[in-house]
Amino acid sequence: MTNHTYTPGGESIGRNVPRIDARAKATGETVYAGDLQIPGMTYGKLLRSPYAHARIRSIDTSAAKALPGVVAVLIGEDVLDINPYYGHAIKDRPLIAIDRVRFAGEPVAAVAAESLAIAADAVELIEVEYDPLQTVISIDEALAADAPHLHVTQLLKKGLFHGLGDFNLDPGNVCYHHSFARGDADAVFAGADIVVEGEYTFPGIYQYAMETHTTIASWNPLQDEVQLWSNCQHPFLVRAEIADLFGLPQNNVRITVPWLGGGFGSKSYTKMEPITVALARKARRPVRIANMVDESMVTTRRHGMNAWMRTAARSDGTLLAREVRAWFDTGAYADNGPRVVATGADAAPGPYRWEAVKVDSWGVYTNTSSAGSYRAFGASHLQWAGELQIDQIGRQCGLDGLQIRERNLLTPGEYVRPGGKPLDADLIGDIRQAAANLGWGTPKPDNVGRGLSVGLLAAGAHPVSTAFCRMEADGTVTVYGSSTDMGQGVRTVYTQIMAQELALPVSRIRVIGGDTQITPYDRSTGASRSTTLAGMAVKRAGGELRQQLLDIASREFGLPPDALEIRDAAVWHEDESRSFPDLIKAHFGMVGGELIGRGEVRPEQGSGSYAEGPVFWEVCIGGIELEVDQDTGKVRLLKTASVADVGKAINPDQVEIQEMGGIMQGLGNALWEEMLFDPQTGQLLNSTLFDYHIPTFGDLAVEHASSIVENEDGPGPYGSKGVGEGSLAGAIAAVATALYDAGVTIDQLPATPERIWRAMQKERME
Repeated sequence: MTNHTYTPGGESIGRNVPRIDARAKATGETVYAGDLQIPGMTYGKLLRSPYAHARIRSIDTSAAKALPGVVAVLIGEDVLDINPYYGHAIKDRPLIAIDRVRFAGEPVAAVAAESLAIAADAVELIEVEYDPLQTVISIDEALAADAPHLHVTQLLKKGLFHGLGDFNLDPGNVCYHHSFARGDADAVFAGADIVVEGEYTFPGIYQYAMETHTTIASWNPLQDEVQLWSNCQHPFLVRAEIADLFGLPQNNVRITVPWLGGGFGSKSYTKMEPITVALARKARRPVRIANMVDESMVTTRRHGMNAWMRTAARSDGTLLAREVRAWFDTGAYADNGPRVVATGADAAPGPYRWEAVKVDSWGVYTNTSSAGSYRAFGASHLQWAGELQIDQIGRQCGLDGLQIRERNLLTPGEYVRPGGKPLDADLIGDIRQAAANLGWGTPKPDNVGRGLSVGLLAAGAHPVSTAFCRMEADGTVTVYGSSTDMGQGVRTVYTQIMAQELALPVSRIRVIGGDTQITPYDRSTGASRSTTLAGMAVKRAGGELRQQLLDIASREFGLPPDALEIRDAAVWHEDESRSFPDLIKAHFGMVGGELIGRGEVRPEQGSGSYAEGPVFWEVCIGGIELEVDQDTGKVRLLKTASVADVGKAINPDQVEIQEMGGIMQGLGNALWEEMLFDPQTGQLLNSTLFDYHIPTFGDLAVEHASSIVENEDGPGPYGSKGVGEGSLAGAIAAVATALYDAGVTIDQLPATPERIWRAMQKERME
């Protein structure tokens, strides 16, 4: 663990600077999208399909239009003047149902009214006639030879941000296939001493955020200008998609992002914005659509998955080969499915040294709500199955969970996958730290299991970010960046980075939120990229501004810039200094003017594509100690352990909080959370938080131990890497291995008491 003071003169990095939004959030002053009131704003409400798959025979909106206070009613025929299909990977989703519906909950009509109550009443007056069609609710049903095809795949087009190579869809319900192989897997398996094999199921999960999807849209018909206020994570990607949908120049579309009340991937890419814009276009007035929780649950979710995996090893515990086939349920529309499929395939082998690997993964359309991004996607789906097989091999070889990992983990500089970035982390050191946090090797009672897990997540997304900063005449600085602060504390981190670069107190720096007309381009907020990539753009902007100050001071002192240093909000030569305001005054000859610094991050070689990356490998470490009730299958969590391999912790408190939040979500994924769709109707059966169990503080472990590893081996500012996703995937897998250590082999998540009890009964019968 390192603790450096970083040049060029600040003292902000590595400090627990209080969050800049803490007071406003604690007092309720923070403004979210749902708090905004736009002049002339109307309220939108959606009519959603009760059918999972049906043709729309007719829609009668006459009664709704006649209701006093109704401003506009939107149906599919109202958007036929544009190409109404969108999707950042595949343009397969109509902004509102046009000729058919493909999942229960799909929007069929939208109403704008003077009040939400009127809009809700109007929706009830709309009459729709459907012709129900055969449904495919599960992955197996969708892949059956006689399954109905949800899309005419030949008509689908690649989205603006597909980014995953060739786009060849065969007729059927597969939206994307990703595969890679090295070595002769069949030959290695044939000669192996030990082979373990299993089938695994991972459920669809809701990325519960306290703030539901909310969008306000305003359409200026005179100039064809669109303005949105939306709680989206990727404002520039949404802007591009809205402009493309409605045939507008991108500079005619403005997206302002207020504070977000959580995201976790649920607000990635484009969600409620297209239908809100279309309704505002018809109403010719601003419209706000705010989801209820059950509506957000059918707007996006985590992919469900079925997988088959086998792993081969020698009798001494040396791992030899792994083969994986995984099918991801992407729902009725692809959303981020192709990226999840590819990332899941990357995570499937695990960070081990293999003689041979063979991986195939598919994204599959089903008549359920669309699945998209959720924190640590891919790694969450497959790490737990792979780590369980590692422990199964270890038991046959007489090695415990730490020993077999120490023997086989990749070391820094080794390649994780062909063509990708080499490993940039000390995994053996990390897993040893997690084991130490659990008290590995110390005696434990009966029915108690300890589990470890280690994995990798391809992080960083596309490496394109820009930022700029303005120093005013009084020496204060405003940072302009478009990363969305959804609770992870990105504005605080940017304040610290700028304070470090300019040797300013954090109180003299302000960071504003994303606004596509004001703040510069940033590809997205997700994939643990905000500190690493956008943060580096902020650092470079501060560095450019610092150089300007040195150049001005050089003229004032009559000395070269390298004879000067910046500290304490001034430029110094020995004991003589010039304050920043004095330098700006000297530069402009008046009390006024400003200095502007710009920073940019882009691919330094190649295109920055997924295949060439990732930007860095996020380490997914977990450790769990738990107790299993032998009579009921109920789990009691005794201890959780995390290791945040972050390169450099810019704000250690925020790192630890991110880790704890990720663990809490991982425990929910592993033990409680599961979206249940009716196998006949496709209706979501547990669409309220009474029926859908997210973990509470009462569900957490008795004890938690967290460690921060700082090897300064990341590509971000001061050697930093991202944080927060890895602990989620690590916790899921550690639950599986801890259960195995306690005598329970689980192959389906969540590991509910009933499933654990049934697994124990099966073990006893065998």
